[in-house]
Amino acid sequence: MRRVALFGLIAMALAATLPDRLSAVILNDVGPHVSAEGIARILDYLGRPPDWATHAEAALGLQAALGADFPDVPPEVWQTQAQTQFQATETGLALRYDAALKTALLEQAAAGPPPDLWPLFEALKPLPTGVIRGANSDILQADTLAEMQTRHPAMRAVEIPNRGHVPFLNEPGAVALIHDILDRIA
Repeated sequence: MRRVALFGLIAMALAATLPDRLSAVILNDVGPHVSAEGIARILDYLGRPPDWATHAEAALGLQAALGADFPDVPPEVWQTQAQTQFQATETGLALRYDAALKTALLEQAAAGPPPDLWPLFEALKPLPTGVIRGANSDILQADTLAEMQTRHPAMRAVEIPNRGHVPFLNEPGAVALIHDILDRIA
């Protein structure tokens, strides 16, 4: 669920450095400016092994931790999310990603202010581009999305109600935007 932001930033970097490798880009709740509050929240849990022993416990824990930003998500979706995020081991659940990602982000933060990512975003202009924003997101804020739309008027955007960072991409608005962008490259 949380790795999507990193992939969105990589997509913008690819657009700036290897544009011929991309046919289109869909950013899921990320843009050239990421709020400090959102980064702080992510750093609070990133790289920390789960306290839960089972996927069922993890589903309940994820719902408790994130439910305010995802108020209408049914229990079976939280269960699927837990199974996606964590792998079962003999000793309980484990992360499905490298926990050292947190170290890399902390080192980058210690190196000084974040780089200006707007030039990377502007490299998306020649490509069919879509942005999906969770209405409750603390990562991609509404004013950043508005600036993105100003700088890339052909970009398609949708805001998903009752979703924080990141929408699951199965919401009707997200599915419609994904199909719209795919139709533009077919």
